[in-house]
Amino acid sequence: MTVIAYYLLLPVIYIVSLLPFRILYFVSDLLFILLYHLLGYRKKVVMNNLRNSFPDKNEAELEKICKDFYHYLCDLFLETFKTLTISREAMVRHCRFTDETVALFDRLAAEKQSVVLVMGHKGNWEWAGNTFSILCRQQLYVIYHPLANKQFNGLMYKMRTRFGTKLIAMQDTFRDMVKNRDHVSATAFIADQAPQPQTAHWMTFLHQDTPVFKGTEKIAQKLNYPVVYVSVQRDKRGYYTVFAHMLTATPSTEKEGEITALHTRQLEADIIEQPATWLWSHKRWKHQRPAVQQ
Repeated sequence: MTVIAYYLLLPVIYIVSLLPFRILYFVSDLLFILLYHLLGYRKKVVMNNLRNSFPDKNEAELEKICKDFYHYLCDLFLETFKTLTISREAMVRHCRFTDETVALFDRLAAEKQSVVLVMGHKGNWEWAGNTFSILCRQQLYVIYHPLANKQFNGLMYKMRTRFGTKLIAMQDTFRDMVKNRDHVSATAFIADQAPQPQTAHWMTFLHQDTPVFKGTEKIAQKLNYPVVYVSVQRDKRGYYTVFAHMLTATPSTEKEGEITALHTRQLEADIIEQPATWLWSHKRWKHQRPAVQQ
């Protein structure tokens, strides 16, 4: 049934990807009505996350962030399909890199220095990867979770690799990064998912005990690749700006947990600045900090 559903949906997905942006966002507005007003998709999860993350905000302020988030989520969903057919010129126009960001990656490429990129599920991270592959000289690798459905996984693979990006399945991360050491690369980790509590680095994030992946830090230290934080800010509907700055040029000299804390604190600041453009529907705080063994 899933294969049949895929081939029935595929023409619709391509039609959506070909829509002019004005019509695309009209469809997104209809989707918002369905998702927010009629289905209330994960609304309790979103509001609970917002209340815990912003205890200083009143209910009206939280409701507005919630509503803005669902508008953004619907836009993000359709913008992702847009990747199937968008031109290189339009991609760079709708998701631009600042001059300073391009200069940073140009300098690192000139130094033949591979890097680790770290970011969160904020803004349009899919578009940011596409624009990177168009503008920057490094070969971009993105760490990803393959989808269980082979057909939809293939479609996502096609969208993500269309402009030259390559993907690495999470379980193959370190092995493939070692294999790729013969050329200049940038490997992107989206580090705000919920890891297993027993192996995580625990810290306070948005007023809550939060487990954070240690893998990004450990791999950067083992390979001694500079760590660059990438921020995707939404300027207006359909337009994003990407900023990047160096977190550490020498990760092997950093104390344990320092790199993880640095990128988590930066993401927290980005979310506070523009709260509606982070994935609040994700059950980020489903684990509790393990008790310390005496």
